[in-house]
Amino acid sequence: MRKIFVLLFAVGMASGVNAQKADDPVVFEINGKKIYKSEFMSEFLRSVGKDPSAAPTACTFEKRQALMEYVDLFVNYRVKLEDAYEQGFDTMPDMIKELTGYRNELAAPYLIDSVTLDQLLKEAYERNHYTLHAAHILVRMGNQPTPADTLKAYQEAMDLYERIKKGEDFSAVAIEYNEAHQRAERPSDSRPKKDDGDLGNFNVFEMVYPFESAAYNLEIGEVSKPVRTAYGYHLVKLIDKMHYLGKASFQHIWVAESSDPSKAEGIIKQAFDKILNGENFANVCNDYSDDQSTAAQGGALTNMNVREIPSEYVRILSVMQPGDMSKPFHTHYGWHIVKLNSKDSLPSYEEMMPYYKQRMARDIRSRKPRTAFVEQCKKRYNFVDNTTTYVTVKGKNGKRVKEPKASLAECRAALTDSLFIKTWRYSDTMVKDMRPLFCVEDQEYTAKDLLKFIERNQRHERAFDLDMYLKDRYDNFINDKVFEYADKHLEEEHNEFAQLMNEYRSGLMIFAYNDKMIWSKAIRDTVGLAGFYDAYSKTRSIDNEADAPYFWNERASLTVVNIADSSIVAPAKVVKMVEKAVKKGWTNDQLSNKLTSSVKGDEDIKITSGTVVEKEHQNILQPNQWRKGVYERPLPKGYEVVRVDELYNPTLKTVKEARGYYINEYQTYLEKELVEQLKKKYNVVVHQNVIDEITY
Repeated sequence: MRKIFVLLFAVGMASGVNAQKADDPVVFEINGKKIYKSEFMSEFLRSVGKDPSAAPTACTFEKRQALMEYVDLFVNYRVKLEDAYEQGFDTMPDMIKELTGYRNELAAPYLIDSVTLDQLLKEAYERNHYTLHAAHILVRMGNQPTPADTLKAYQEAMDLYERIKKGEDFSAVAIEYNEAHQRAERPSDSRPKKDDGDLGNFNVFEMVYPFESAAYNLEIGEVSKPVRTAYGYHLVKLIDKMHYLGKASFQHIWVAESSDPSKAEGIIKQAFDKILNGENFANVCNDYSDDQSTAAQGGALTNMNVREIPSEYVRILSVMQPGDMSKPFHTHYGWHIVKLNSKDSLPSYEEMMPYYKQRMARDIRSRKPRTAFVEQCKKRYNFVDNTTTYVTVKGKNGKRVKEPKASLAECRAALTDSLFIKTWRYSDTMVKDMRPLFCVEDQEYTAKDLLKFIERNQRHERAFDLDMYLKDRYDNFINDKVFEYADKHLEEEHNEFAQLMNEYRSGLMIFAYNDKMIWSKAIRDTVGLAGFYDAYSKTRSIDNEADAPYFWNERASLTVVNIADSSIVAPAKVVKMVEKAVKKGWTNDQLSNKLTSSVKGDEDIKITSGTVVEKEHQNILQPNQWRKGVYERPLPKGYEVVRVDELYNPTLKTVKEARGYYINEYQTYLEKELVEQLKKKYNVVVHQNVIDEITY
């Protein structure tokens, strides 16, 4: 909690503008550095929640007092920050590590294209208004396909598309294609699974993004051209597009069709008429429904999502209101009636945004804002790819020819299949051509840099074409370095980000400084704390309410005999035995032996001595028992016999007994002493005449 407070205070203190104007006098001077009125007032007004543009009002005593308190806080903060820099707190490894973590979080919004992100979030919300029912035919390509694999799969998908476009039934083509591929994969399987490609219902983020986009852009009944995803090429057919349905709770009656469909229709109409005539839905369901798993519960299905509900149900439920009941309707399962009890409505865009951002972090669409940002940066930072930039040179035959300014040939020659098992190693002997492959502003990157990047980013994967591998890694390397360049120059290009980083840096430094110079020092400095106690404990008075935590009230030392079960020995017998122990001077062991020898179940008897309780902070003794004696105390189970052995008058706590309070005061004392030393060390000058003229 202390760290959070210091960071928040630092955020309010560390920012500001140092440009002086004619009406912007110096308020403070610290170590020769001038702090102007505009900077000070910006932070002060923010601290009191006042709009800097608002006109000043009458300066009351309370407002003047708040200003002067802030003057002290401001000066104390700045002299400690000055000393923290002088001691090198900004270069400490732990400080750098923590600040880097903060920077990564703060920089994230600056390192994407916010327009693209906003478009994706709004696109997701618009799509979320609908639930889709779709089917697909997937032509797989496998992991890391070659260009030949890709072309073959695409052509196969296009052939299927042309068949459907010419009038063949989508489901029939899907079943035929899937059965053929199942036989190819499992020749011994004489009865392949019938797969018509039906994917059921889904909402936004429940399919991979290219597939989702294709489906949401189709009209009902329309089939897409081949759509590329990581799995292969899909032909997507939109079967239905329904209004959003979140989780829904409903009841249903289902009558299965037998060999006589008209009979099932007649039964469902009978059930429907009974409900219309006032019979309870649940009772009718129990009498008529063929869904044995829900009929006895009135056909209730609770918190069902669209993936669990038949599409026909989704279409009907999505336009119903809680309490509505449908007319009988038919599906390939039979005949149905549904009654809606409750359903989720789509929350507002603002409410959904955190969820969308969370889902996008695990979704391929999250690459789009960063990709767009990198493309913008390439233009901003004058990116030049020398492998695609041609120059005219004299060829071997003396003729002028065009060739790239740089080549990836040496990189390609250096790569082997050991990359796919993470054992490939770079060597300087692999590269002789040191021409830059590309440039980002004044930064040049060579084949040597690329190969080192490839070495660092190897991963176990299925071997594929090394030309494709190199192209993929080269593109990644370019994007990585463009992104890195933008990240490195954020503070230069975004003043608000630089200011925010300065605020966090100052806050972290002040926290570490306070911890070392004040908080932890007060805890470790036992000699100093003892001296502080000796000096300040003498000033405490039991009559001063503010000093109450430093004193003990009246206290009593107790011996407690706990009897877990009152049936093993009567309370009166134990009271007499404890009183006898006082007269005879028995030890607790002797008393315990006397008690356990006279009863069965000695494990239910426990004696504790030396328990000290404070009069105002205990519930063992009643007010009239605050004197030496023996008393019975009933418990929810069993009882206690309490003997008051000693009574103590109010007394001052030792430094150990009030350590927390004294450490807190010692910290305040250390801070005050430290600040006074720092003010002298850094020659603090407060221009009181300027402060006296401040109004707000």
